[in-house]
Amino acid sequence: MMSDTNDRNKAPTVRERREATVGRIGFRERYRMPTGRPPAVVYWIGITVASLVMLGLILVLSASSVVNLYDGSSAWAMFQRQLLWVAIGAVAMYFAIIMPYDMWKGNAVLLFPVTIVVLVVNMAVVARGQITNGAKAWLDIGQFQFQPSEFMKIMTVLFCANFLARRHRSVAIRQAVLYPMLSVLVVTVSLCVFQKDFGGATIFFGVIITVLFMAGIPWRQLLAVLGGTAVIAVLGYPYAGSAAVRVHAWMNMDQEMVRIDKGYQVYQALLSIANGGWKGSGAGSGTSKWGYVPLAHSDFIFAVVAEEMGLLGTVLVFGGFLLLIYFAIQVAYNASDTHGAFIAGGVAAWFGVQAFVNIGGVVGLIPMTGLTLPFLSYGGSSIVASMIAAGLLINVARYPKKSA
Repeated sequence: MMSDTNDRNKAPTVRERREATVGRIGFRERYRMPTGRPPAVVYWIGITVASLVMLGLILVLSASSVVNLYDGSSAWAMFQRQLLWVAIGAVAMYFAIIMPYDMWKGNAVLLFPVTIVVLVVNMAVVARGQITNGAKAWLDIGQFQFQPSEFMKIMTVLFCANFLARRHRSVAIRQAVLYPMLSVLVVTVSLCVFQKDFGGATIFFGVIITVLFMAGIPWRQLLAVLGGTAVIAVLGYPYAGSAAVRVHAWMNMDQEMVRIDKGYQVYQALLSIANGGWKGSGAGSGTSKWGYVPLAHSDFIFAVVAEEMGLLGTVLVFGGFLLLIYFAIQVAYNASDTHGAFIAGGVAAWFGVQAFVNIGGVVGLIPMTGLTLPFLSYGGSSIVASMIAAGLLINVARYPKKSA
């Protein structure tokens, strides 16, 4: 009898209290971890991303081998580095998939400090960054160059989704939604402009405008933002430096002096695309990488696609991005909450705007801005950030809303 009384009066251990607390809260219930089979769209997104990444590795090997030989290094050097970054991106993508996105919902303790760190790093780039191709957007870390603005895209999507999920019902109140979102727009775009990274500024603008549209911002406010941005762009054009030169070259591509000077890259890319024709020259047989198209392995990777794979390759790349954007829109539409919908919408805008700006610049549809093509272009920061974004998209797709 006395032993039973002692057992009842014995205080529970720390481990027992922790297990009891976790049992009452329920990790699965709190973070809505899925228990059944994932929806089909999860697999389709994974297949599309994997296909683009594998195609990108092939293209990087083809386009960078000549550059490596000119530099006196192995023809496999850039391909090996890209393969390493893909492996790192795959690990990061895995964690982005398995960590429930609810963990970011209203969790300023995690989101705000990380955002501040990325902002500080971006400001360090403005002050001390490495100038590459006219833009000061890279930091040198050992043997590698790091582009913080790529990861700022992830934080911007998460921050905007978190903010709008809590305030979308007050979207008509300017002080509650419009003004805070404008501050995010000004900070992100201004950092890119100071770095001379006008392509990155376009991405941030597109993502923020898209999520505002999704939130149901009044048309008058949206048009005011678009009009104000257009006025600022026109007034700042004379001071845009290399961006103004690119716009001038794009508008005067028919002039011979422009083709051999400021418009040389785009003109040579167009010649490479024309050389590809319907069937293409075959993988590894293109001529654009032999010094005719600078940065053929990076910003102008689409020219290599068109020349070596012809119409089939361009259709595959176009189709891949269109499918990815379509799946992202479906995920946003079927998301179980507004937070997930805003994440999916932000990722869709990111991939859609960046693919359009890159391909449009290569084919001469719009001025060239120096953006990479997601999943395809050479670059560690770009591939890792893109794969994390794809992981977030799959994460949201794992939690569809329940049908009535």
